[in-house]
Amino acid sequence: MRRDVVTSAIAIVVFTVLLGLVYPLLITGVSQVAFPGNANGQKVYANGKLVGSKIIGQSFKSPVLEKNGKPKEAEGELVTEANARYFQSRPSATEGGEYNAAASAFSNRGPNDKVTKEDDEANIKEYLELNRPYDPGLTAAQIPVDAVNTSGSNLDPEISQANAWIQGHRIAAKRGLSLGAVNALIATYTDSRGLGFSGERGVNVLELNLALDRLGGGAH
Repeated sequence: MRRDVVTSAIAIVVFTVLLGLVYPLLITGVSQVAFPGNANGQKVYANGKLVGSKIIGQSFKSPVLEKNGKPKEAEGELVTEANARYFQSRPSATEGGEYNAAASAFSNRGPNDKVTKEDDEANIKEYLELNRPYDPGLTAAQIPVDAVNTSGSNLDPEISQANAWIQGHRIAAKRGLSLGAVNALIATYTDSRGLGFSGERGVNVLELNLALDRLGGGAH
């Protein structure tokens, strides 16, 4: 009996050290040497300042101000509106405001849920109001699904090429750029498919907007 207890205690100590300390430190060391960017969250800097991560989306909206100059709130959350000079990320419904990285979660609501329908209709309306003045032929049927629905994490850093091309008309007009120049930037910041064949190609919104600022002025 005593021997079994001693053996068990030794095994616990040994495996705690091996799997709780040695293995994590080994993997951390290898990742820092072989994949330092990925291991540290693929941070993105602009002029030496940390502005975000390539793999975590963020909002490019501005707070709506009350007449007294204070940010407007509704149900405890800031009311925001799209900054028309920037490409907009896909919708996000994290607690505490859009793209709250501390509250990543997915919705359990199905496609036939009443709230889902209301959210989709609101997102379609907002998208048309933002982009149709610069692309008069745009219809609800042409809006890509990623401009209407949230992602599973609510933190998707990318939008589809179709979404970016539509928004490109607005960006070109707002920044005094040619549509060709904007589309060239979109192509530059479009990622390839996983392993060359898996999934759809996506456009990294943060990197694209930073490139816009470098090309046509402005500040994130």
